[in-house]
Order: sequence, then C-alpha cells, then structure tokens
Amino acid sequence: MSQPTDPDRFLAQLEQHKGILYTVANAYCQRREDRGDLIQEMVVELWRAYPSFDGRAAFSTFMHRIAVNVAISVFRGESRRIRDALPIEEFGMDLAAADRVRDADSDDLHALHQLISRLDETNRALILLYLEGYGQDDIAEMIGLTATNVATRINRIKQRLQRDYAASEDFA
Repeated sequence: MSQPTDPDRFLAQLEQHKGILYTVANAYCQRREDRGDLIQEMVVELWRAYPSFDGRAAFSTFMHRIAVNVAISVFRGESRRIRDALPIEEFGMDLAAADRVRDADSDDLHALHQLISRLDETNRALILLYLEGYGQDDIAEMIGLTATNVATRINRIKQRLQRDYAASEDFA
C-alpha cells in the first residue's frame, strides 16, 4: 500500500539518514565529484521510489536498498544520466560532510575501505550492508539472493579481506 508523496516528510527522513548515502558513495567512489554524482542519483531514485515505501521495513532499510542498487547500476553502466538535475545541495546533502567522514577514518579503516573497493559490486554491497549491521535475511531481501548464499558469500569475503589485509601488512 503506497502512501501519498509528502516532500517534507521525505526530506526529513533523507536528512535523518543521509549518512547511509555518504557511506555507500564513499565505498563506491574515490573522487569527490563521482561521489556527488552518485549521491545525486541515489536521491533522485529514492524520490521516485518513495511512493512505494509502505513502512513495513524501516526507512533506513528502504534507503539502503535503493542506494546500493543505484551504486551497483551506476558501475554496471546501466544508470540513466540525469538531465536538468537539481544541484545536490538542494536536497541538503553536503559533500564536505562525506569528505569529513572519509577523512576521519583511521589507517586500519582506510586500508579496509581500500580492500573493499577492490571487490566486485555485489560483494561490495554485501559486505557494506553486513558492516552496517544488517542480518543475512535483510541483506538477502535487499540484494535479491538467498539468505544461505548471503551467509556463504559474507564468510568468503571476510576471509578474503583478512588474507588481503595480512598480505598488505607484510609489505608495509
């Protein structure tokens, strides 16, 4: 059951959970301009999908699903380019805040982000959702895999990240 589209409510929820967009954009983009473009696409797709948000799941879960799917689509080259789009600042998004989040990372966390950025888009989405605290059932629903497949992939990703991190420490 969809709800009427309420721009003020949408913007309030977007403001409350904008850290999700920053996290996903930082994970998928190295350059500031690319992060801005990706966040802009996420906001547009969130607005388009907002009428279908029925409240059965938390808005943050809905937002995460849309954000990750947009990021995956962008990197598969399937995204539509936004024409005549509003500047990202119109939505209350602050790219400097995304930069501050990125810059505040410790060396270990920065190394982890570097290793995660080398994963393919699906595995990157899986591990990011896992690190955000989502359970395998929620991740499975967001990504479109079975819960068993999600659990198996997450374990393999964790093993790979541990192995790659240990290897990078050997060369440090």
